[in-house]
Amino acid sequence: MFFQLKEHDLAEIGFYHLTRTGLEDALPRLLGRTLEAGARAVVRCGSAERVAALDTALWLCAQPVWLPHGSAATGDADLQPVWLTVEDEAPNGGTFLFLVDGTDTARMAEYARVFDLFDGNDAEQVARARARWRAAKAAGHALSYWQQTERGWEKKA
Repeated sequence: MFFQLKEHDLAEIGFYHLTRTGLEDALPRLLGRTLEAGARAVVRCGSAERVAALDTALWLCAQPVWLPHGSAATGDADLQPVWLTVEDEAPNGGTFLFLVDGTDTARMAEYARVFDLFDGNDAEQVARARARWRAAKAAGHALSYWQQTERGWEKKA
């Protein structure tokens, strides 16, 4: 069967290669920029444990100082500018999607921007990110690759 993506089915996907810090340190800054841009975000995690860990990390982060967020545990999704979840959902109306732990989405076209964050110190995560890159490229999505450096995020491709 021949399947052709329509232009509106394509997404802008940024692959973010964590090489200098862990997710708990990098994600708050990216989410802070998202909120500064006036957007709402969904962070899709691979487990309930990760949701709980990120919930704590976001409340304790130093940059930005205030990062309002919630999850199924706290409820009121429509009031939350950042929603942490294990589900493929956007109950807060988020238009930026952050995929962590190798998660994916069947709703790519519903987001203005997708961030795929992966640990560069984990060979398995890097291999899976490369596979996701190849699949997204074959599907025709607009891709960019960002790597952490001493100066911050640098666009490499």
